[in-house]
Parts: sequence; structure tokens; C-alpha cells
Amino acid sequence: MNAYMTDSGGGRWALPGLTAWRLEYTAGTPCDSFWLRCPWDGENTARPASWVGFLAEEKGERIFTGVVDECEVSLSPGGLTLEVSGRGMAARLLDNEALGQDYLYATQADILRDHVTPYGIKAAPGGSLPPVAQFSVASGSSEWSVVYDFARYYGGVAPRFDREGRLVLSGWDDSRERVIGDQTGVLAMTRRDRRYGVLSQVLVRDRWSGQMETLENRAFQALGGQARRVLTTPARNSYKAVRYSGQFQLERSASELERVEATLGEVFSVWPGDMVTVQRSGWGWNGRYRAVQVMNGMDQNGLWSRVELAKPDVLI
Repeated sequence: MNAYMTDSGGGRWALPGLTAWRLEYTAGTPCDSFWLRCPWDGENTARPASWVGFLAEEKGERIFTGVVDECEVSLSPGGLTLEVSGRGMAARLLDNEALGQDYLYATQADILRDHVTPYGIKAAPGGSLPPVAQFSVASGSSEWSVVYDFARYYGGVAPRFDREGRLVLSGWDDSRERVIGDQTGVLAMTRRDRRYGVLSQVLVRDRWSGQMETLENRAFQALGGQARRVLTTPARNSYKAVRYSGQFQLERSASELERVEATLGEVFSVWPGDMVTVQRSGWGWNGRYRAVQVMNGMDQNGLWSRVELAKPDVLI
């Protein structure tokens, strides 16, 4: 992997040979992240304090775009070492607070203009979300939450970032599919049933009309699950949005009940959203899954990957 640092003036520096690195990709939040270590020359004219961006490439293909959070130069008997860590481009939206406002009629172009473009972020081609009437941005919301609410609750799309650092506002691309089979360099496989966080019931209450609706996950209730949330509409015209939010929270928590994690002794080229078919002898949970979190890295033992898989219809 080739790593490059950039500054606010457009300068770009190639880092020397990396001795360890880790790239983590997610399908939403928490956002993508990176960490790397390499030898450092104290007489190098580059100053890590000026670096703001990070790029990673493999065989000429971009595999990560992000922002720098921390740089550290340390001295040990082995010499100087540089460590750099940071996050994906979603960090710029997570770290900035949105201006509270009400849109009579919000379009995708409005959301991009007011909440995305000001931070130097471009949208990937292909996304086309429907306009939303009476869309409200609550004071104290992050710019990311504005984009997420608009895309997820009204457009049915999980917003995310691609490896070029562009905001993706389109559905999953199921054309990419990988296989974890008997010939794949698997070090460990784990299946996890996690009941914590799964909701059995959501109550949606309209504080203005007194209307109340109960949404239930009957399958989880049949397993003895009991976990309720109560959502109250903050404004007179927000019942529909809150009701959708409640249904979404119920369904998303249900999709988190089952997870499969694979650890491999190689870099497994799969990205969040891709389909993965598991076909392992002696493994009782073969089938099709969707990758929701991927971590690739290199350490003293060599290259490795860790992939978290969920059901194909998982909600993010």
C-alpha cells in the first residue's frame, strides 16, 4: 500500500515504507478510520503538523480518502517513528453543527448545497432522492445527521462514502459478490447472536393530537425479548417522519440480531455493502450475507482482514 499526506495548500507527500497499517471501512457511522506507522527522518522538510488529508492507493487504485486527526513522532532505540491516524470524509460532516432551519420544500440539491458542499465534499454520481416537504433541521444537529435523516428516513437510502471520499446517495450495488470458501485463507469464523440493542416495541406518540401508535417486533417478542422505546413528535408536522423513524429503528435493531465475523490471513477485497457468499465445510451457517464492516491491515505477522457480515436485507 502507498500512503500520501496532503496539506491545505495542495501539497502532497509520499510516506516511506509502512511498517504497520490499518484501514477500517463502515457502512455509515462510526465513520471509516485509518492508522499507520512508518520510520521517520528528523531532517525531513515535511512537517506533520501541516497535514490535513490522507490518501491510500494500491496498484494505482484509490482505496482510502480521509482527514488527519493525529500525528505523532517518537524516538526509541530503533530510531524515529511516525504514527498518523484519522477518519474518513464523513468526519467533516460529523464534526460540524448544522444551522437549525425549516425547508418548505427540500430537494437533494438543497441538502448538498447547504450541508455537504461547504466542507469540500462532492457527491458520487447516480444518487437521486425525492424532495421532502416541510423538512426541518433541528438546532444542535450535526451536518451528518441532516444528510442521514433526509436520505434514510425519506429516501430509503443509507448515505455513505466511497473510497474516493465522495458522498454516495444511491442504493446498494449487488453486482459485486465475493466468496469465502474452503480455499480462502480463513483464520477464524465467529457467529454471534446479540440480543442487546434489539427492540421489541416502539411507541410513537403525537404530543399535539394525543395519537399513539404501537410498532412491534413479534419475532423477537416470541423469543422473550423485551426492550421498548418511546418516540414523541417534536413539532406539529413531524408525526409521519417520527413514525417512519420508529419503524426504521425497530427493523434496524432486528437486523442486528445476527452477525458473522471472518478473520483472514490476507487482504480480502470486499467493501461495505458488497454481497459475500460463505461456503465453508463444517460451518453450519453458510449462505449469502452483506458486508457491513471491513478492516484490512498489516503488522509484524503480515497482511490480514476482518469482515463483519449481516443478512442481505440489513438496515444501516
